[in-house]
Amino acid sequence: MNRSDLVTALADRAEVTRKDADAVLAAFAEVTGEIVAKGDEKVTVPGFLTFERTHRAARTARNPQTGEPLDIPAGYSVKVSAGSKLKEAAKGA
Repeated sequence: MNRSDLVTALADRAEVTRKDADAVLAAFAEVTGEIVAKGDEKVTVPGFLTFERTHRAARTARNPQTGEPLDIPAGYSVKVSAGSKLKEAAKGA
């Protein structure tokens, strides 16, 4: 399912226009990105998903072609966790 399909499904389910559904989806993505970028709190949709920023420590890796060590600097990543309702849906229940 791509974004257009998702917007159409949301609009049909919520009985709103596709334009309104697209605006809500865009706003959700923007707000989630802003909160994750700050890193001081999680974004939780109860039973569905949790988004949070995590810190990745600096480490040394190896170039698989040459075997030379590479220094990878510390940085941040995003952790997305499935909630209970999403996990149940994945089981086909």
